[in-house]
Amino acid sequence: MDETQRQRELDRYRVVDSLPDEAYDDIVRLAAAVCGTPTALVSMIDRGRQWFKARTGFDRPETPRDEAFCDHAIRAPQQLFEVRDARGDTRFAANPLVTAVDGVRFYAGMPLVTPAGAAIGTVCVLDRVPRALDSAQRASLSALARLTMNLIEGRQRERDLERQLKLARGIEDAPDVAARPLHCTVAIFEVRGAAAEAARRGERAFERLLHDFTLALESATPPGSGDSVNRVSGCAELVAVLHGEDDRPLEALRRRADEFAQQHGIGVLCAASRSHTPDEVLERIFLRADDERTRFKNAAAAA
Repeated sequence: MDETQRQRELDRYRVVDSLPDEAYDDIVRLAAAVCGTPTALVSMIDRGRQWFKARTGFDRPETPRDEAFCDHAIRAPQQLFEVRDARGDTRFAANPLVTAVDGVRFYAGMPLVTPAGAAIGTVCVLDRVPRALDSAQRASLSALARLTMNLIEGRQRERDLERQLKLARGIEDAPDVAARPLHCTVAIFEVRGAAAEAARRGERAFERLLHDFTLALESATPPGSGDSVNRVSGCAELVAVLHGEDDRPLEALRRRADEFAQQHGIGVLCAASRSHTPDEVLERIFLRADDERTRFKNAAAAA
């Protein structure tokens, strides 16, 4: 699988920059305890960075991808990647994570592999002294990686079902839906860097921000149009369903989103797609909008 496909697989899980989740914190605590290391991470390899969904014994929420041991680990998706002494390994001896005071000497990571075969990250453990895992620890780390991937899959299925139900309600609210099928536009509004924003503002304050953002977009929908805006649980994403072929409702939502973002000092990404036929399934329209979302992120990372 090439990097573009791998990144698309990662994007569809909505795990990067997602809000804290105690279940992932439990996984890193278990990994550190089982392997006897001070540090354990659930790491996602995202474009030019390595982002940590959960961490213990490590202060930084992310690192540059070119410093990531996990970037090497995902190149062999079915194998545990182990570095017993990074200072003696030519691949890592000059790595800033290694040369720092109390830097990394030992690393072991098991890739997180999707059903499609994409390695999107790892469950990994680190130590400040050279060492090796025994066979039981390797097996345990592999099992924790499988459990983590099952958790990621489960969270995605929950979000997909919730989104599909809300999209269906969006169609039910359409005017004259029984009389004639209507073209629809599905738009995604994503608050960028949600996890960092939640850490900076506090989780409760960030949840209030998302609530206010939803209300702001709802207020920009035309009265009686049946257009809807819904928050998707577990991520900082709103999905709008707009009826008809007029571009003005989407333009109004984009303006309101820009105003809200400027007022509150946040970044908002908007991606949208219109139906190809009046009776096209909304989920298919959403997936095209989601593909556009990935293209926007790729372009921003390349700029």
